[in-house]
Amino acid sequence: MKNKNGLFITIEGVEGVGKSTNIETIKQFLADQGIDFIVTREPGGTIWSEQIRDLLLKVNDDEDLTGLSELLLIFAARAQHLDRLIRPSLAAGKWVICDRFTDATYAYQGAGRGLDRSKIAELETLVQEELRPDLTIILDLDPLTGLQRAQNRAALDRFEREQLEFFEKVRQAYLDIASAEQERCIVVDASQDLEAVSSELLIILEEKLSLLQQDD
Repeated sequence: MKNKNGLFITIEGVEGVGKSTNIETIKQFLADQGIDFIVTREPGGTIWSEQIRDLLLKVNDDEDLTGLSELLLIFAARAQHLDRLIRPSLAAGKWVICDRFTDATYAYQGAGRGLDRSKIAELETLVQEELRPDLTIILDLDPLTGLQRAQNRAALDRFEREQLEFFEKVRQAYLDIASAEQERCIVVDASQDLEAVSSELLIILEEKLSLLQQDD
């Protein structure tokens, strides 16, 4: 759905693709253009949603979290995030830059965990209604390289402890989504050096801004 006011941009990718670093490039571009924006993340973004994030990422060797429980927690956090931050920001004319959104749910819980996509789609409709991102940038990287990067950052969270096969499924799901929704999704090769990735991001954003200005 085209948002009449602010623009909704999501950044996706497996662990270690450099989302946080490249979001800084996006922030600088928007600031230089004088565009009012917020940066947020999923799960998270609000007080309650961040608490749910903590539950989802926490390593607990005493009890596994079931795939369905994980899915419901993610959408609970998303419902709060949408109502308290994303929708009001878009309505106020702000651009919303979100580190992961529902594509991550299809990739991680759908492909990675093997949950039925139709269940995810039902929850997507219930929680989001017609709201979808205007632009999704998928930072693509070989999962092995991404995991090696993640291991160098800090202690691994519950997701980062998954096996390589899990992340290979996640990556393929992202590529499948990009192939199916080419008008919304753009894939960027995150194995390039930072300068090359930043240059691609700037081109993408400049083209998007140019199209919006033409529409005005």
